[in-house]
Amino acid sequence: MRILFVSTSLAIALASAHAQDAAAGGMAFQQCAECHSPGTGDGAGPGLKGVFGRRAGSKDGFEFSAALRKSAIQWDDKTLDAFLANPQKAVPGTSMAFGGDEDAKERADLVAYLKTLK
Repeated sequence: MRILFVSTSLAIALASAHAQDAAAGGMAFQQCAECHSPGTGDGAGPGLKGVFGRRAGSKDGFEFSAALRKSAIQWDDKTLDAFLANPQKAVPGTSMAFGGDEDAKERADLVAYLKTLK
């Protein structure tokens, strides 16, 4: 019985460690706001309203790199996480200057925040 309790506690701790927090993601987004708007307006990067579920490089009115347009990526939890971790590795040749975020929890929170931009 004790082993089951420890295993259950460990599972809960691991799940909590990777739980997404959109509010924390909103705070993490501040580093993105230099180039990206949470709305539809473009800056150095495209506005991110509606990014979740959209095909990469497809937002009208923004000139994306050929690499991103040709990537055939659909933005979801997995693809956004990989791109935010290392844009150049995820899409070699992308013009995104951001070097990546090594913090898996921060990326998960940021993805949760991006989901709210509908």
